[in-house]
Amino acid sequence: MISKNEIKYIQTLYHKKTRDEENVFVAEGPKLAEELLHSNFTVRKIYALSKWIEKHPQIAATEITPEELEKISRLDTPNQTLAIIEKKKQDSNNVSFTKQITLALDGIQDPGNFGTIIRIADWFGIRQVIASEDCVDCYNPKTVQSTMGSIFRVNIFYTNLEKCLSESNVPVFGALLNGENVQHATPAEEGILVIGNESKGIRENILPYITQSLTIPAFGQAESLNAAVATGIILSHLVQR
Repeated sequence: MISKNEIKYIQTLYHKKTRDEENVFVAEGPKLAEELLHSNFTVRKIYALSKWIEKHPQIAATEITPEELEKISRLDTPNQTLAIIEKKKQDSNNVSFTKQITLALDGIQDPGNFGTIIRIADWFGIRQVIASEDCVDCYNPKTVQSTMGSIFRVNIFYTNLEKCLSESNVPVFGALLNGENVQHATPAEEGILVIGNESKGIRENILPYITQSLTIPAFGQAESLNAAVATGIILSHLVQR
C-alpha cells in the first residue's frame, strides 16, 4: 500500500530541482532493480508488484498494485518495480586520467543519448565519464532508463570541461569531421575522448586541447551520426583489445 503523500513525493522526483534537493533519483523496472541490488548505491525505498516481491523475498519492498504503480511511473508501460535511490557523491577533483580511457561530453542535451553513451562506456569497460556543467542531468529518468543499469557501474562527474582538459596530462581525442580516419587510429592505453553536442559538435573553446582529431569515414549521404552511435564506433577502434 502506498499513501497519497508518497505518490505526490515520487511524482516530484521527476523534476531535477527536487532530485537535487532530496539527493535521490528514480529507477524503474526489474532490469534496473536487479542491477541496483548488485551495486554499491544506497536504496531509499523499493515499490513493487506482488509477483516481483515473491521472486525476491529477501528484499524489503513495499507492495503496491498495478494501479498504484501506474500513478508513480513515467513509463508508457509501467514494469513491476520503482526504486528511489541516493545519488552518489562525486568530486571531480579526484578524477585520474592515467592508465584508462575517459569519456568527456561537451554539452550533450538529449537524455536518451546521454544514457546510451553511459551504456556504451560500460560495454567498453570505461569506468568514468566527465560531463560539462550544461550537459543534461544523468539522473533524468529517461537517462537512467537508457543506461539499462550501466549508471550503477560508470562514475559520472560534472565539471568545467575546459579547465579539466587544460590540466590533464594524457592525450585528448576529439570526434571531429576533419580528423584522422578512426579506422587507422592506434588503440590507446590512456586518454580522453571528447564527444560534442548533438547538433553543434565540440565547442570552439575546447578545440585547442584536442591533441588528435578522429573522423568516422562516411560512404553514404547522411549528414551526420547520432552522438551515441559515433561514441560507440570510435571506442571500438580506440579501446585496447
